[in-house]
Amino acid sequence: MREGYEGTGPGAITPDGCAVELYSRLPIGNEPDVIAAAVPEGAGILELGSGVGRMTHALLERGFTVTAVDESAAMLERVRGARTICGPIEELALDETFDVVLLASFLVHAGDVEVRRGLLRTCVRHVAEGGCVLIQREGEDYHENVPREREDPSGFTVRITSSEPVGDGVNSVRVEYEFPDAVWTQTFRARPLTEEQFEEALGEAGLKVDRCLTADRTWVRAVPTAEATGSA
Repeated sequence: MREGYEGTGPGAITPDGCAVELYSRLPIGNEPDVIAAAVPEGAGILELGSGVGRMTHALLERGFTVTAVDESAAMLERVRGARTICGPIEELALDETFDVVLLASFLVHAGDVEVRRGLLRTCVRHVAEGGCVLIQREGEDYHENVPREREDPSGFTVRITSSEPVGDGVNSVRVEYEFPDAVWTQTFRARPLTEEQFEEALGEAGLKVDRCLTADRTWVRAVPTAEATGSA
């Protein structure tokens, strides 16, 4: 288990506190539609942090080719129809590039700055010339109005029960998922980023924001800077 991360509930728990069975149950939202609208039809996608393949399977159904990467073998066992690679995202170094690199699930908010830098360097390393990186980030009020809960139409309740500072601009967040037959919790560390901090983090890695893809600005399309392209 990574320091500051914890998970409870039935079944296998990954090093970052995610429960495999829980993520196999969670429904997919509008993310595949957001992605499909931002990239060419049939694009080759490198999905970083695929988990059990909720996004993977939806993208495959839309005609994309997906390479799914996750550090949890137990998660990847649930992925169907895609090439899978097991290992830490920040260490990934494939001898190939992709039309689209996908960094979802708020991974850009990793509490450890070096992990975040590694994640973004992986994105730049694997995006093809003329390609793009799609990044999902937290909403502006993600760490506010806590505790709060949401009833999902599919029949479970998700609660953010706490978000407490632990130093160096990092919060410890605890989330609870209550189903009729089981309860899971996940505790993880997240670094809130202002718009300026987010753009600085991307710039440091050789990326720049091209445009926001959603009204709430949680999905961003980024492209390599001229400097990053020249040094590739």
